[in-house]
Amino acid sequence: MQLSQIIKPISYLKSKTADVINSVNKSKQSIIITQNGEAKAVIQDIKSYENLRNSLSLLKLIVQSEEDIRNKNVILQDEMFENLEKKLFG
Repeated sequence: MQLSQIIKPISYLKSKTADVINSVNKSKQSIIITQNGEAKAVIQDIKSYENLRNSLSLLKLIVQSEEDIRNKNVILQDEMFENLEKKLFG
């Protein structure tokens, strides 16, 4: 998709809100909204937004895990499962 199709001024959004929403939902392509020539907001469909949030959550977990490994804050897999079983089954 061309930049002219994904970058729109706020006046376009004001006059064609329904069209923008339909376009975003159909194409799954985000639209950048500008105000006074500067990018100010992004419009995207809800499924893409949810996927983005889930991806960021997974990346945060990976970063935390890597930090734990660097700090040697780890336990063996067998020990982890033993601890989990104790918590679940008493």
